[in-house]
Amino acid sequence: MAVIIKEIRLRGSKGEIEREAIFDSGPTYSCIHPELARALGTIEPLPEPMEFSTAKEGEKVTAEGRVTLNFYIGKYRFSDEFMVIEKLSNGVIIGAKTLQAWRLKLDFERDEIIIDPKVTKLWLL
Repeated sequence: MAVIIKEIRLRGSKGEIEREAIFDSGPTYSCIHPELARALGTIEPLPEPMEFSTAKEGEKVTAEGRVTLNFYIGKYRFSDEFMVIEKLSNGVIIGAKTLQAWRLKLDFERDEIIIDPKVTKLWLL
């Protein structure tokens, strides 16, 4: 499965950082390493642990907490919850739920994230 790696800015209640993130439609949830999560925001315990399969056959990881963060791709701001998972090879993964919620599209031929600027605006009627 192909992935796209891009520099993003993450911002939480405790701080912000620029970091490479893996954009991958394989994982359902967006994920973050605990050390990075603690530096950026307050980790909220999940009502019950969530177990996830990995790309490696038979291997699973568990999340016991989540953190809500804003993240920026260029000038565009997005927000979502990130599952806090200890065994991440990269500190941040943007998963399918986030991609779908913000209608982000992955262009593997050009190694780009396609953003619809309309979804970043608040529409009041």
